[in-house]
Amino acid sequence: MASALISRTLFANRSTLFQSSLSLLTHKPLFFTSFSNRQFHSQAAPAHLSYNTSRFVTCHMASSIAGSRAFSAQSMSPSEPVVSADWLHANLREPDMKVLDASWYMPDEQRNPLQEYQVAHIPGALFFDVDGISDRTTNLPHMLPSEEGFAAAVSALGIENKDGVVVYDGKGIFSAARVWWMFRVFGHDRVWVLDGGLPRWRASGFDVESSASSDAILKASAASEAIEKVYKGQVVAPIIFQTKFQPHLVWTLEQVKKNIEDKSYQHVDARSKARFDGVAAEPRKGIKSGHVPGSKCIPFPQVLDGSQTLLSPDELRKRFEQEGISLDNPVVTSCGTGVTACILALGLHRLGKTDVPVYDGSWTEWGAQSDTPVSSSSSSSS
Repeated sequence: MASALISRTLFANRSTLFQSSLSLLTHKPLFFTSFSNRQFHSQAAPAHLSYNTSRFVTCHMASSIAGSRAFSAQSMSPSEPVVSADWLHANLREPDMKVLDASWYMPDEQRNPLQEYQVAHIPGALFFDVDGISDRTTNLPHMLPSEEGFAAAVSALGIENKDGVVVYDGKGIFSAARVWWMFRVFGHDRVWVLDGGLPRWRASGFDVESSASSDAILKASAASEAIEKVYKGQVVAPIIFQTKFQPHLVWTLEQVKKNIEDKSYQHVDARSKARFDGVAAEPRKGIKSGHVPGSKCIPFPQVLDGSQTLLSPDELRKRFEQEGISLDNPVVTSCGTGVTACILALGLHRLGKTDVPVYDGSWTEWGAQSDTPVSSSSSSSS
């Protein structure tokens, strides 16, 4: 009952925000270079913006002349999980290209991703609600939804199986990796993360769009409504995206417990070293401090460079090997709530390990249980 109440409350808040957004949309989307008069300037002001028409024309012409640069899922390397801002800019208008703003922030950051999306987003991008497109039967945050729920939400966004999907976020590489993983869990491999995210896009001088179209806001609202209906047992139509669940890419608490005993997978935790060691309190109340016995720690920022882009294959390989992770053996990743664990999975994917599972409940689930073993820097287990 409590989880249902939480779900209803979250949905009501999102619906209110979507409705208020619609009332503000009296003009077509705008391209802009300054936030000086925008309501949310203090939260979302870009590091660099430029309306560079000549650059757009040059890139567009270059992509038209160079056929190999035209968008094609087949032309992308299956082991390359990210695309550059230049590549996306050159392929942005391709008919089978869908771009998603999947920004999500920790509660203590006090940032509203939907509002920031409305202030500035990549032209044509749709908003993917990480908290909304999730399992409505649990009070654990943004857990993986059911196949039916994901299919309904993604269909409401207008995404089909033939589409290539590029996901980005407002930090660089953060929550976008979670949505990349979600699509792969449900059998869609034509998905990539924008390397460096919206900050890199802006720094490259490419246009951002303001005043999200009513269609974009309606689709985001429809996605939340669709998944809500699925969990209420109501029929949702039309379904234009078909899922094919890949169970090997997602782990449960029971699988992590079993792995402590048989050690078949190397468990890598993406949280900070202080949280992993149990010397820093968890950000969520009622969660024990420490880590899963036998796991190792590679904080997710260590697989990114200073501009929040993914490290090169050589640098990634070195980072994992320094922590004693054998790339010849299976790896499972976890973190606080299943978001930054996906960044480690993204890095491992670049190294050719395309079958890395993520422990969905991660530490928020593990640390809340009374019977789960915990290790810390001061004790081996408790």
